[in-house]
Amino acid sequence: MNTFTKEHLSVASNASGRKMHVPVYRFQGEEPGPKVYIQSSVHGAEVQGNVVIYHLIEYLKVTPIRGEVVLIPNCNPVGTNIKSGEYTLGRFDPVNGENWNRGYFFKEELINDFIDTLTEEQSFDDIKLAFRHRVKEAIDTELSKTWGIGLASRLNLQLQYLAFEADIVIDLHTGSVATRHIYVPEYAKDSAQYFNIPHVIFIPNQFDGALDESVFCHWWTLADKLSQKFPQRKWSVPVEAFTLEMGSQEVIDFDSGQYDANGIMAYLNYKSCLVSADIKPKDIARYAVYLDDYKTLYTQDGGIVEYNVKPGQHIKEGDVLAKILNVDDLDNDNAVSYIYAPKDLIAILHFPSASVLCGTQLYKGFINYFKLPSVPVE
Repeated sequence: MNTFTKEHLSVASNASGRKMHVPVYRFQGEEPGPKVYIQSSVHGAEVQGNVVIYHLIEYLKVTPIRGEVVLIPNCNPVGTNIKSGEYTLGRFDPVNGENWNRGYFFKEELINDFIDTLTEEQSFDDIKLAFRHRVKEAIDTELSKTWGIGLASRLNLQLQYLAFEADIVIDLHTGSVATRHIYVPEYAKDSAQYFNIPHVIFIPNQFDGALDESVFCHWWTLADKLSQKFPQRKWSVPVEAFTLEMGSQEVIDFDSGQYDANGIMAYLNYKSCLVSADIKPKDIARYAVYLDDYKTLYTQDGGIVEYNVKPGQHIKEGDVLAKILNVDDLDNDNAVSYIYAPKDLIAILHFPSASVLCGTQLYKGFINYFKLPSVPVE
């Protein structure tokens, strides 16, 4: 059966000088296999991933695995504890304004320098091992910069150091008011069908600072450059990394958490991480877009909003998305205005507050979406 260990990682310290720790849960299987890394709540208000990890731990107590699974719930204890009244303001570092999910490391120059050291005789396993060492060494260098780094970057780099050891990386998030959706690198399209998530965004080899990108952009770029340098050999991307958005922030739901944990286990079963589990993905409709077709609709005017379309709802061009009440014009025909869908779309999320300024990201949604084939379920 799996061997279980628990340790604690210091990720920050508060103004009193006390270290802030997060738990690190490890399950090691008896058979060799992939290494899996899963974290949750790098944005402090996005708490649903913690209950998903709870259910995953319950599964892993009784489900034999190959390789290793590492789980870090509530990986940003600073963000979780930033409150304003009843609200958790856990998306940005309050000191310097950095997004807690944009401080990870990627440098293409490192990959270019690494490629220059390789010879055609080296095996891919040896290259993988050396590349992991090189990137982790660079992360260590970033952490020990003479002039220091910001809190969000320090937190992110410590987590990335652990994540970069893995073959599979899963970062658990939620939206504001949202339906389930998942970000999938374009080379891993087939994997999207194994999560129990109906909305899929295929993303390119483009680094924007997030954890999943900090992992797959390194490996994807490496594979591309290996193909250019040694075209007679076939190179594939050996690592998969995803961001899963599991509903809305500031909410946990144990039943939904079990559903999502089951989807992650179905994916791990597909990747041969489980020894003999009979866990399969749900037979649900899955709709996908490429990143350019995941659109944001901004408000042109401020006001008080009624959201007329729920996340996950399919609507037609010209349908009413929202009504805006203008309190300066309650006595005339300008009291209520309407926001219409500019195209056929699937609403994925909307702003959490009824009070909005002009220029607010009101809705995000899929256009030009397409349906993915179903996975055969026996």
